[in-house]
Amino acid sequence: MTNTNINLTLNIWRQESADAKGDFEQFKVTVSSDASILEMLDELNNKLEKEGKIPIAFESDCREGICGTCGLVVNGHPHGPLPKIATCQLHMRNFKDGETLFIEPFRATAFKVIKDLIVDRSGFDKIQQAGGFVSFNTGSAPDANAIPIPKEIASLALDSAECIGCGACVAACKNSSAMLFVGAKVSQFALLPQGQPERYERVMNMVAAMDEAGFGSCTNTYACEAECPKGISVTNIARMNRDYFMAVIKK
Repeated sequence: MTNTNINLTLNIWRQESADAKGDFEQFKVTVSSDASILEMLDELNNKLEKEGKIPIAFESDCREGICGTCGLVVNGHPHGPLPKIATCQLHMRNFKDGETLFIEPFRATAFKVIKDLIVDRSGFDKIQQAGGFVSFNTGSAPDANAIPIPKEIASLALDSAECIGCGACVAACKNSSAMLFVGAKVSQFALLPQGQPERYERVMNMVAAMDEAGFGSCTNTYACEAECPKGISVTNIARMNRDYFMAVIKK
């Protein structure tokens, strides 16, 4: 594929802090079609710094679609208009020369803007700390085949564990619900034998942490699944609800 340059108009959200008023700032850029959107922002920041201007604050880490910190809303879509990719995997060849892009942070009550395109996703950390783990006695490592797990169950657990905790599901939901994230984190343990001892305590603790963090309720629009870069299924929400109801009955 021949590398070409394209011209774009960028409308990027600028906001000094959570308490400050934000607005879009417009930039004209010429960028390689092979560049990712984060590489484009890097180039733009280099230019701004040379001009003595404040660079655009945005998050990025692995740049391989694994960690989820790169989450941005591009033209109204969390992670951009392409399905099942993270923002860092979105390349400029997917846009047309002369196109206008609107780039803004994930929007949610529980995701306060820290600066520009960076939001506070510590609510997810609190949910994980509430129950996203298994407890077991230390000692020698058990044999890998000591607890047989059917292939279908193992596959479902691994599918749930693919969630990277990026927050796209929250940004896509009109209620800012974190049910898909919590459902996936509950399911990846609830499906496995190792997760059974704390199964019902876990779901109650994680749902309580989700509510306390200020995330909204689920009204089953499936926007979360549609925008999820890993394609996490809403069946995880149904599984979590069943476990929660069972936990309430047991309690």
